[in-house]
Amino acid sequence: MNSTAAASVSPSVFELSPATHLTGTVEVPGDKSMSHRSIMFGSIAQGVTEVTGFLEGEDSLHTLEAFQAMGVQIERHGQGHVVLHGRGPEALSAPADAIYLGNSGTGMRLLTGLLCGVNIPAVIRGDSSLSGRPMRRIVDPLVSMGARLSTEADGTPPLTLLKNSSMLNAIEYTCPMASAQVKSAVLLAGLHANGRTVVHEPAVTRDHTERMLRGFGVEVQVEGLTASIIGGQSLKATSLTVPGDISSAAFFLVGAAMSPGSEITVSGVGMNPTRTGVIDILKLMGANIAVKNERTSGGEPVADLQIVGTQLQGIEVPENLVSLAIDEFPILFVAAASATGKTVITGAEELRVKETDRIQVMAEGLRAMGGEIEDKPDGAVITGKRLQGGVADSCGDHRTAMSFAMASLIADGPVRVLDCANVNTSFPGFASVATAAGLNIQVEN
Repeated sequence: MNSTAAASVSPSVFELSPATHLTGTVEVPGDKSMSHRSIMFGSIAQGVTEVTGFLEGEDSLHTLEAFQAMGVQIERHGQGHVVLHGRGPEALSAPADAIYLGNSGTGMRLLTGLLCGVNIPAVIRGDSSLSGRPMRRIVDPLVSMGARLSTEADGTPPLTLLKNSSMLNAIEYTCPMASAQVKSAVLLAGLHANGRTVVHEPAVTRDHTERMLRGFGVEVQVEGLTASIIGGQSLKATSLTVPGDISSAAFFLVGAAMSPGSEITVSGVGMNPTRTGVIDILKLMGANIAVKNERTSGGEPVADLQIVGTQLQGIEVPENLVSLAIDEFPILFVAAASATGKTVITGAEELRVKETDRIQVMAEGLRAMGGEIEDKPDGAVITGKRLQGGVADSCGDHRTAMSFAMASLIADGPVRVLDCANVNTSFPGFASVATAAGLNIQVEN
């Protein structure tokens, strides 16, 4: 995908002067993946579901608005507190207008699978970035189940879902790529299909769908890289707390880990083992990260992370950790840019079809700031060195924008990050949290 086509129309810019270290205690917003799922599952459950820690970001709010448009009564009681009055999937009604999901690939792919299963016709669209992302990866298996579903000619949104004449049929599907979104879309369609739907994966991906469905009383079987579900099961309302998003915490983990003199604690972070690849990679680079106060919340492991800054070392990133840290690679590129020696990243071609081509955007931005990076089809080779500073274009991608902001910790001159409005999709208030921790950041609108 052409990264320039994904750029947001908003002119928001981060202006940063050099900073040296991060300190204090940081709280990050609720996990975005779990926030999406809490709205979807609570909306089709029977009874009242209470969610705390919900991410009040644009992406997850679009999912909430989508279910309101389909007739679900949803109450909001202050920051992160949502109450859903579910009446089962049969109570959903077709939305009067197209469903708009902004920048959210997770919202689009999971909602498509769910709506195909419960037989709700709809048109689902997104912003310019989401409109360039590949959707055939979910369309093909869903159509093979009997869904009437189409995309634009090039396989991109909007998605058009037509009413089926009968229930979907279960399938056994082998994912050609490691993608929790594809796995989840097929499983959610299978929740309302005839028979047992089986999904095989080539590598471990996040398992929030399987865990949360169990929390709503659904039987999901997982054996190694295979997950399966029997159609016809009903969801029962529950209460759940969404932990802090490790993808949002990752910016502060890297920022502190790569800057000697830093010492921060990031509290209440979700530690799902399918999401902790970023910690494993940083530790291989020599990062000083301690896991404290481990506990469980809403069926998910949670902990506080204490980070002390040091000089990171370049490594060859093990490919088995790539799918466990796929969303964190933009900030891991910055960690590599700070490290002594070379860091080699391979097996990460999925980065090219995220909100932007994240390999291209990070490579171009770091080079513009004086970094030494050679991008490859499935990754990059990054040689660590001090950055000069400069102008980096995030191309409307929230994760690349926040990554370039953290790069000001290893830059000798000012850093200007373009096109940062979409940071609000996952981390509203990022600039103020980062300022309190030690970044010298100003937002220009």
